[in-house]
Formats: sequence, C-alpha cells, structure tokens
Amino acid sequence: MPGIIKTHVTTGVYFIDIPDAELRILCGCPADSVKHMMKRGIIVPVERSGVTLETGPNAILLSDLMVQSGQLSNMAEFPVLQMLYRQGMGIPNHPGNCGVKPLLIGSAGQVSAQLDYIHRGNYGLVSEDEMRAAGADAGLARQLMREKLRFAFGAIHESRDLVDTLAVDTETVNIRGGATVRRDGLNHFEFTYGGEIVSVDLNLRPGELYPSPYPLGVNDTPREYFAVLHSGEGDGWDINRPSMSSIILFQGRPYLIDAGANIDYSLEALGIGVNEIEGIFHTHCHDDHFAGLVNLIRADHKVKYFATPLVRASVQKKISALLGIAEDAFADYFDVHDLTLGEWNDLGGLEARPILSPHPVETSIFEFRALGPDGYRTYAHFADIAGFSVLDGMVTDDDAAPGIGADRARAVKNAYLAPATVKKLDVGGGMIHGDAEDFRDDASGKILLAHTAHPFTDRQKEIGSGAPYGTMDILIPSHQEYTRRNAFVLLHDYFQDVANERLQVLLNNEIVTFNPETIILREGHAAQDVYLVLSGALDVISTATGVSSRVSTGSLVGEQSALHGLPSMATYRARSFVSALRLPTAQYLEFVTRNDQYAEISRLDEYKEFLQRIWLFNEALSDTVQNRIARDLEIRAFAPDEHVPVADGTSLWLVRDGRVEWEWGREFGPGEFFGEGRALFAEETDDGYTATEHSHLYRVPFKTLEDIPIIRWKLFESHQRHKLLM
Repeated sequence: MPGIIKTHVTTGVYFIDIPDAELRILCGCPADSVKHMMKRGIIVPVERSGVTLETGPNAILLSDLMVQSGQLSNMAEFPVLQMLYRQGMGIPNHPGNCGVKPLLIGSAGQVSAQLDYIHRGNYGLVSEDEMRAAGADAGLARQLMREKLRFAFGAIHESRDLVDTLAVDTETVNIRGGATVRRDGLNHFEFTYGGEIVSVDLNLRPGELYPSPYPLGVNDTPREYFAVLHSGEGDGWDINRPSMSSIILFQGRPYLIDAGANIDYSLEALGIGVNEIEGIFHTHCHDDHFAGLVNLIRADHKVKYFATPLVRASVQKKISALLGIAEDAFADYFDVHDLTLGEWNDLGGLEARPILSPHPVETSIFEFRALGPDGYRTYAHFADIAGFSVLDGMVTDDDAAPGIGADRARAVKNAYLAPATVKKLDVGGGMIHGDAEDFRDDASGKILLAHTAHPFTDRQKEIGSGAPYGTMDILIPSHQEYTRRNAFVLLHDYFQDVANERLQVLLNNEIVTFNPETIILREGHAAQDVYLVLSGALDVISTATGVSSRVSTGSLVGEQSALHGLPSMATYRARSFVSALRLPTAQYLEFVTRNDQYAEISRLDEYKEFLQRIWLFNEALSDTVQNRIARDLEIRAFAPDEHVPVADGTSLWLVRDGRVEWEWGREFGPGEFFGEGRALFAEETDDGYTATEHSHLYRVPFKTLEDIPIIRWKLFESHQRHKLLM
C-alpha cells in the first residue's frame, strides 16, 4: 500500500492522504471545496462509538496566490468548520476529537490572512468599540455583544485557539507523524513520507476556473416589475443546490440578496449578465452568503451595495483580512449605500427594511415592498434566523451576562412572524438557524422553506412550500417592455452625441433571444447583422490568435465586420440565454454614417481590437466603456535602453510591440502591462522599467480605469503575482 495517496478533487484542488501519519490534507480550498470533497466521497458520514460524524481532512494547504482567474483560492472557513464540528475535532469528549487541531499550512502571509478571515467569519465585529465605530449607540452595542457572547459560549477566541499553523517556504518542514512538505516553486509543493515523494501544483492554467460542484441547468429569466427569482434554497453543506439566496427583479433590474459561492455560475444559468446587476442586499458575512461577493466585482460598473452599517463594517473587515487591503478599499469596488436599521429605505420605488436578527455575526433579515395597483406587495427574506426555543434559552434577567432580554426576544419573534405576501425562511435548525414549526400559524400569503441540505419532513411540508432553482414569484406583474428600455439606455450611452429621436431608427428593430451554446457570428464570416447584447453572456473565441474572452450586456457583436465589410475576427457563442437587439448591417452602417459617427468609431476600432486581445480588458467591458478607455490611450515610442517613466504613478503601460525589462528580472512583451504597483498600490518598488528593443507602448491614465471594478480586480490579482516573483 502506498504511503501517500493523492486524489484529484477538482480543478486546482487535491487531497493528500498519509494514513500511517494520520494526516489528511486538503490542497487548495476555494469556495465550496467541502462540497467537492463530498461529491468525491472524501467526506462521508460514518458512525463511531454510537455517534454519527463525517470523515474528511485534518489539514489544509493554502495556495500561494489568494486570487487566480479572478476567483478566491483560499477560503478555509467552511473546511475548518467541517473539521471542528462535523468531524468533531473541536468538540470535547467527541469520538472525532483525537487531541489535535485542524492545521493550516502555507506561506506566512496566507496563513495569517486566513486566521484573521476565519476570526471575522466566526464573530464579525469583536468588541463594543467596533460596533460603536460602525454607528451603533452604546445600548445597542452592549445588547449585540451580549448576544454574540452567548452564541460564542461566553468568550471571543482567537483563531489560533481553534487551529494550528505551519509556515512553509523552500526549506523542508515536518508536518506530523514523519510527513514533510516544502515549496519548490510558486504554488508547487512536494510532500514526502517514508521515502515516497508526491508533488502538488495549485496553479490554475490560463482560462481555467474553479468549477461549481453542482449543475444548474439554464433558464431564460423574464424581467418583471416586482418579482422574486429563487436562486438558492440550500445551505453551505448542500451538494446539490446553491445556498439560500434570492434575486429581486424591480422594474426589470436584478438585485441580489446575498452572494454565496458560485454566484457567477448561478447568474449565467439564469441568463443574467454581471453588467446587468443593479445592486446587492447583504444579510451577513458568513461564507455561504459572502463567498461570491468578489464575483460581482467582475462588472464594468460599481454594483450598488446595500446593507446596514453594522453588516457592512463586518464584511469590510472580513474582506480586508482575506485580501490584505485597507477596509476603505471596499468602496473602490462597490457603490456603498448604508441602510437605516428598522426603517423602510426608499430606493427609487423599491423599499427595503433591514431588521436586526440574533446571530453569531451582525445579521439583518430583510423585508421588501413595492406599490402595485392593489396596494403594497411584500417579500420577506429571513436568512440565518434563530429558532424560538434557542431564543428562549438565551433569555436572562442579568443585564451583564451573555444572553438576551425577554423584551428583545419577544420583539424578534414578532418581527419573524410579521405577515408578508411571500416569505422565505431559514429552517436549517440547530443553534444558529430557524425552525419551521415556529411559523405554523404565520399569516403570510406564501411561505417558502430554505437553508437546509435535508429533505423536508411531512410536518415541514404542511407549513411551507419549496422553490426549485430558477422559479419565480411575481408580486406585481409588468406591463412594460424593460429590455427595450435597456436597449435605449445602452444606445444613448454609446452614441452620446446623437439625438434621442434619431436613436429610434435603431430601437425600432427586433429583439431576439439566442439559446445557450448558439453561435451568433463565426470567425471568418461577414456579419449580416449587428447585435446589441441586452442580457446574458457570450464567449468570444479566436483560433487564429488563440485569444478567448467574454462579453456581456452593452457589447456590440459584429460592429467592426459590418462597418468595414470584413470577416469577423472571432466567433461569438452564447454562454446562456442571450437577449439582443438585432440591427441589420446596411441600416447600422447608414445610421453611423449619417450621424457622423463613422470616423470616430473607425479611429477607436484599432485600439479596441488591441484591448480585446489583452487579458486585462477582455472580460465584461461594454463597448461604451471600451471606447472611453480607447479615447484616453496615448502611444509612446521607446528606443533600446530607454527608461519608461513609471515613477509618477499616474498611468498604466501596455506593450503594443517590442519588449520592456523590469529590474526585478521580469520581461514584458506585446499584450502585457505594467505599472499597476505605482498607479494602484503606491509601491516604491514598482520602478526600473527599460525598453530592450524599439518598442511602442500605450499609456492609459489610471483615472480612466479606477472606477471600473473588473479592471481594478485584475490589476490586484496581477500585482499579487508580481510581488511573489520579486
């Protein structure tokens, strides 16, 4: 029998089992890695000493890179929770507790970041001072701290009290039981035991992504006036469904409630492009409601972030810990809107009321309402609530003791039972989730049960309905065509100098829907029509250049081919259901010419074609945003050995042709970029760039890029990799 058993779990994730050393290592821990292990049979239920528990890892090897392909590579919160409580490693006198703690292995920086992130995931804000800094008055801060301490069994513990750590560099280090590990390259690790050697590579190849553990199918989502689209009914352990979430459609615009793991796959399956997302309402910072937040950064505009100041502060601290960025950098990626707790906040006709709910971290349940022909219609989204028996068990008359006052417990129950047109409930049970029985007499028009991986019992089925993925409850039907309204907005943004009445020439065309995996335009073929993408996402594939990218809402498919009479340089293929405004090429060419747009569009086409070949610019950027970037490009020529002036920190530099050498030993060729360290992170070391041959570089002012979240996010990923190579 081999001493080391290596199992491929999923893309970028492996499992190392060294039975004789009693060592089981999860190598790589992106979001939902626990579910992937369950799917592979690595985590299974067993019985020991009459107690049911789970198998699984007892150590985690972290990626050197926090971000790969725009996704987070290290999210150890749920794997550690699985070890502590589902395996029993953290439960006294449990058959799964063998006297060792879960072990985090990796670079000192990544280990430290994970400890801080797990700490925030366990507790959120950890003191009354932090709560007051987030806007709570002294009384509320004291109340919240008492509740938090009760959930925490009386004390806030540092992560090091729960897990052990092991820093790994190029030197061989002992793990446990005679097993060793060392790093032999970026994200390359070598394990040894009893003379046997096994290597693990945690790098994602270009274009690779961490996959979803479950298939989602495809849906063509209608854009309604006020409706609830059901995008998740499971929990953080459900291997078949996304965690509890919903999407509110208001006046045709999508708003998310929470962002669990794989939210990007979920949006794609629902036919919603990331550029369509208007905003997100956030209940709390646990990973099953938080892990997909960075996927919303992959848009060409800042998504609106709606939460109470307390929830927002806990989320900022968790992201800050995870990524090693300043807390206020959160506003670089999201358009932050603080909501007033306990009041109806009017957000342009959609009203939202966040209500404080007892939980180990700062948590708000939400009520939403909109005015329809027969009055207000309401949707209540109650994620991560507490069961009434749990609340009763927390009640104490001692104002200084951990727990909750009787009046507060009664007010929470009344808030939970307030009737709504549609109400979605967390019925996951246990210490920190709800109980369906508490809502047996709830007067809401429709009750939906969620946040559990278990099948509903007959008693639960008497209380509430289910909501299969992609189904919708329409609260106020639409009598308007929102896709055509969106088409007008996109055309107005693109043709800013053209009068609105002239845009009607293009708007008076057919809106078509393409099925997923449909080829819309083939490489080498002339475009017969130009398509303005209104919803969904498309792959852009070029076998000639070897470049692939993705486009979303606001992109014009076939424009260059139509205007210049040339074959398309790429194939456009629908990833999801795609809605688009079909513009016949002859009409489009005539419109562009008659409105004096041809010369400017043609001038920008060369720059845009270059940008689309670069990884930094090849995802989710609408044509309007691409034009804005192209207009600000300035070309500069450099002779061999000429210094590139990066030190002023105002610009990003793109290599069109030639080569540039960095003093830290890196060379940049055509299509690559540099200077983000100075421009974005004010790093003194990001200097010393010299052309090694005759070169043409594009200089783009950072002010042009700073409000485009997907570009900032990619620059962050690139910079983290560059720092590790220094």
